[in-house]
Amino acid sequence: MKICSLLPSGTEILFAIGLGDQVAGVSDLCDYPPAARTKRVVSRSKIDVSVLSSQQVEEMMQGLLAAGEAPYQIDQEWMEQACPDVVLTQDLCYFCEVDAAAVSDAVLALPVQPRLVVLSPRNLAEIFDSIIDVGEVCGAAEAAHILVDGLRDRVHCVDEALAKVGDRPKVFSLEGVDPLVIGGHWIPDLLLHAGGRQDLYPPGCPAQRLQWRQVLDYAPEKLYIDLCSSDLDRGQREVAWLAAQPGWDTLPAVRTGEVYLIDHVYFSRPGPRVVQGLEILAQLTHPDIFTGLIPPQTVAKLDPVLANETATEDIGRCFLPYPAASA
Repeated sequence: MKICSLLPSGTEILFAIGLGDQVAGVSDLCDYPPAARTKRVVSRSKIDVSVLSSQQVEEMMQGLLAAGEAPYQIDQEWMEQACPDVVLTQDLCYFCEVDAAAVSDAVLALPVQPRLVVLSPRNLAEIFDSIIDVGEVCGAAEAAHILVDGLRDRVHCVDEALAKVGDRPKVFSLEGVDPLVIGGHWIPDLLLHAGGRQDLYPPGCPAQRLQWRQVLDYAPEKLYIDLCSSDLDRGQREVAWLAAQPGWDTLPAVRTGEVYLIDHVYFSRPGPRVVQGLEILAQLTHPDIFTGLIPPQTVAKLDPVLANETATEDIGRCFLPYPAASA
């Protein structure tokens, strides 16, 4: 079988269920596992977020939309020559990955129509369902069920450990700044399973923009900043915008240093690693219960003492690796 995956989560699912050798084409964002980078890139973003600020990305995206252009480019020639049997795409976010409508247009010219699989999970349970769906369509149903059983067991272990915990801190997750965007869909699910209290956005709700005043009014005790398409380096560059907002230093999370930058790959991709994202959040939310769940170079924590001595524009350097190397 020849499979084309145009979204990182789909690619991660395929490799996790043993179908990596059948992946023929991927998007430019498909970088995990490392073997995915050896595959032919057939979909590219017109915006390189790695070198642009959030404001610049927003301006470029709005410019493309105003001009009637799609933010992604599909290699139509490759699609027609390779003629894949299955194409994975999504319809959750027009900005993050090429969407189902664009892919449908691209495959219309193919001599044999591929099976188009649209992944659109909106909560943790639906992520597991989508893994099983991919396995069944691609002839790896047993492997998919085994993978999901293991993922569910890990979620259950976290739930069991927190079953009798009474103190659940107020938590808040941001997946975009300038403009501000809350983490929707499965993110509220992860926050709740990780033992946090978050009653503004229910599991399954769409990601949505908000005003800074809403963050101030909620006054989170722990603030998680997992910016979409951003690693820690980019997060450290972007956080200065947050620190410049009025009332930043009055937030309980800021006063106590409970502000964390987190690599987005464990949250923005609804595939197997989202459970690792849950485990990361569980340790950040309840470090007295969980340990050893955070991979190196994944999380950076605000040092409030250093922040008090640092100019707002340099606040990014006040986020230090967490847990500390000596821990």
